[in-house]
Amino acid sequence: MYPEIIDNEEQLNSLLRVPNSALIEMMKSLEGDITILGVAGKMGVDLAILASNACKEAGIKKRIIGVARFSDPAAKDELEKNDIETVTADLSEPDEVNDLELTANVIYMVAKKFGTSGAEDLTWVMNTLVPGYVARHFQKSRIVVFSTGCVYPLVDPVNGGCTEDVDPDPIGTYATSAMGREMMFNYAARKWQTEICHYRLNYSIDLRYGVLHDIASKILAGEVIDLSAGHFNCIWQGDAISQALLCLLQCSNPPAIFNVTGPEQVCTKYAANRLAEYLEIQVSYTGEAGNVYLSNSAKATALFGKPGVDLETLIKWQANWIQKGGRSLGKATKFEKTDGKY
Repeated sequence: MYPEIIDNEEQLNSLLRVPNSALIEMMKSLEGDITILGVAGKMGVDLAILASNACKEAGIKKRIIGVARFSDPAAKDELEKNDIETVTADLSEPDEVNDLELTANVIYMVAKKFGTSGAEDLTWVMNTLVPGYVARHFQKSRIVVFSTGCVYPLVDPVNGGCTEDVDPDPIGTYATSAMGREMMFNYAARKWQTEICHYRLNYSIDLRYGVLHDIASKILAGEVIDLSAGHFNCIWQGDAISQALLCLLQCSNPPAIFNVTGPEQVCTKYAANRLAEYLEIQVSYTGEAGNVYLSNSAKATALFGKPGVDLETLIKWQANWIQKGGRSLGKATKFEKTDGKY
């Protein structure tokens, strides 16, 4: 099903948006239309088009509505070309949230991570105040809430990563406000019996960004690789967005929680060595590994199955993409940061 290498963005986008059989079957049983809030972000366009394609493959009609500020008109155009209805709105304005059409299903993707230092007030607004507006307005909907594995404490890799039963212990403004986002939706679940699913992701691999992109770019530039974060999680973006949509049927009260990532704890040095081999470049290292963010995705894997693209394929694809000068979104994951400052 998957190619040996990915040559261009058209091929990459096409692969990201192919629904698997589980998603096609889910769409047949999912009642109601879908609204995607924050659709213009790194994953939203792919997720919306994947949802639309799954409906087409299932032979059903379902409205997919994408909401964002659309500061980049290209995202709006691409969505509309793929039968996604678009609504331009600033979700930090409560009146604009209240004007949104109500649908049975909501994917909530609005978040602010980078640039938090020096703009903490905006981070708190986007990550806690906006969720409060949305939770109130869509209180009768099923809501999948994009969250992050950064809400968990740092752990030693020998412990196997944090399961969903581990109590959150966020570090810094971003992670703490991300926990605040979850709490806003938990409040909705308690007050209005809203059905919620918290989708704790780390880290999505798209080739144009992601942990493997960060490491490969540094290797190509001749930079020393810092091993302070000696392990990480990752998952192919196509698998990540498919699981996000599948989570719509997992929404519950009390809220459900799923760690969404690959099944491996990836050794940073191993990944860098493999990328360097493909790139045919010597790589050097610095730093000693300490505790890191790691999630255990056994619960999601048991329900949704293993990701369709394995780690070795992702490494090969990423090395080829970097070597050929594939486009970068210029958005580093900063996965090596463990002080909560982004």
